Amino acid sequence: MVNQIEEYEERKKLRRSRFRWRILAVLALLVVAGMVMARMPEEKGPHVARFDVDGVITSDLDRAKLLSEIAEDDDIEALVVRINSPGGTVTGSEELYDSLREIAESKPVVATMGDVAASGGYITALAADQVFAMSNTITGSVGVIFQVPNVHELMGKVGVQMVEIKSGVLKAEPTPFKPVDEHVIDAERVLVEDSFDWFVGLVKERREIGDNAMAEIKQGGVFTGRMALERGLIDGLGGLEEARAWLMAEHEVDDDLKLVIYEVPSDTPSPLGFLLGDEANTALDVFGLRARLAPGLWAIYR
Repeated sequence: MVNQIEEYEERKKLRRSRFRWRILAVLALLVVAGMVMARMPEEKGPHVARFDVDGVITSDLDRAKLLSEIAEDDDIEALVVRINSPGGTVTGSEELYDSLREIAESKPVVATMGDVAASGGYITALAADQVFAMSNTITGSVGVIFQVPNVHELMGKVGVQMVEIKSGVLKAEPTPFKPVDEHVIDAERVLVEDSFDWFVGLVKERREIGDNAMAEIKQGGVFTGRMALERGLIDGLGGLEEARAWLMAEHEVDDDLKLVIYEVPSDTPSPLGFLLGDEANTALDVFGLRARLAPGLWAIYR
């Protein structure tokens, strides 16, 4: 009887072992299939591209490369840019604007605004041939800000001193470690005003706005979509449906064309990708299994 029980337990262990190996074999087949599918060129045919601009805008070479490919793709008949961004860095906003204007040289570009498209987000919209916003979208914020904290009084209270050796009076200024120097502030203000002049120049170049409205806009405030339409910052109220209707009416881009979302490739590693390399990451992306985590970036351009 004891031998029979032991034999039964061994058979159970063997069945469990075989089951685990079958599961691993299925997973391996899925990975291989994903690799094969990832290498197969996707036949999209004529279509409309959609590119989303979310969160803080910074310089991004991968984004620039993707937008350049969109500009050169003859199958893409138009581009819809969906914006949901409070702004970003000066350089990042300029880079994105230039990339979108490159696309606009060969195909129509239309922008739609989500919750917010302010500052650098509005610069992104300026690159489009037509701009739509929801009636309660927050947009505008035409201006530039430079901020640095000052903690020199706190350092004095806790007995901390900063030893500084530098080549010139404006090097690494302003600094949070000593009292504010008006000469330094004046020097930084020149930079802010130069970037602001560039921003205002884009608005004047891309939008037909009267002097009174422009004077208000230059104060740096934000507006709802309704207010932005009254001031000439946007062309109409609406979203994707209105954008497609405009493409059809003004550029004969068929409403029935497929809308394909283009995304900047994610470099987020995965445990399986770490073990098996880039091919595994590609396979996971095909099956939608790799997490996409946006890095936390703190920068502002308002």
